[in-house]
Amino acid sequence: MKEQWILFGIAAGVCFLLTALLGRLIIPKLREKKVGQVIYNLGPAWHQSKAGTPTMGGVCFILAILLCLLGFGVYYLIRSEQSKLIPLALTLSLAVMNGMIGFVDDYCKLMKKQNQGLKAYQKAALQVIAALAYILLMQAFGNLDTLLHIPFTDRYVDLGILYYVFAMFIIVGVVNSVNLTDGIDGLASTVTLVVFCFFGFVGISYLHDSLTLLSGALVGGMIGFLIYNLHPAKVFMGDTGSLFLGGVVTGAVFVINEPMIVFIVGFVYIMESVSVILQVGSFKLRNKRIFKMAPIHHHFEKCGWSEAKVVLVFSTVTALLCALAWFAL
Repeated sequence: MKEQWILFGIAAGVCFLLTALLGRLIIPKLREKKVGQVIYNLGPAWHQSKAGTPTMGGVCFILAILLCLLGFGVYYLIRSEQSKLIPLALTLSLAVMNGMIGFVDDYCKLMKKQNQGLKAYQKAALQVIAALAYILLMQAFGNLDTLLHIPFTDRYVDLGILYYVFAMFIIVGVVNSVNLTDGIDGLASTVTLVVFCFFGFVGISYLHDSLTLLSGALVGGMIGFLIYNLHPAKVFMGDTGSLFLGGVVTGAVFVINEPMIVFIVGFVYIMESVSVILQVGSFKLRNKRIFKMAPIHHHFEKCGWSEAKVVLVFSTVTALLCALAWFAL
């Protein structure tokens, strides 16, 4: 276990330093190129002051994470232990594919000078392809089976071919939920930081090299990015960053074959999506809104909460649920 703590610490430290350094280099370039966020007109009025803040800053922690974990890949290759990192490599591939979808989406928004990029069906189709590729590769390398563990019990249910449909639903749904969570300075970054502290503890406890390294890298990357992303944010991660994070979060639960656990540790992400679904459904069916505004973080803003309070409360809820999730494994 001591070696696992060392791996986690090195990955976290290196990614923190790389992200912080890349932020100092990349953010001025984004500002110089006028890669600024376009604020949605129907959003909170006070968010209009954020217009022009550099976006696509997720490339800072993405590059840091990839560089750091590439270094570990070489280390494991030298030791002829590269097979331990197959789940890590596949999960990073899922994250990168989603990050590329986000990059295209961000680019389209910037070109159109509006807060709408790829059409919903285009984004969904690309995400389904990425999810399907990940699921098939995980199975091909023996890192995924059709047995579904029921949290808080010792029971497993064999879903057969339905498992792959379920897995695809989880991946695409959570990826988009993380994307919706990125609507307040530091919210997605902080919640994801807490989630990967949990996954780091799981990886260390179960001596799982892939999960330990992935979690350490994400923890360091998020801390480094929060230097620039906490309120008032100097940069936004954009869909490039949030879709990448969504891919990593969903990949992490499949690395340990515990997909149901995402409903506990990712409760905040999921509630963001559920709030939008309920809001739209209620308005279409009854012409009435359930929340003052959706996603739900904007509802609390409308109730008078500051951005800092929303981040603190949502992150605290996530931390408590992560503690509960440990007993669900």
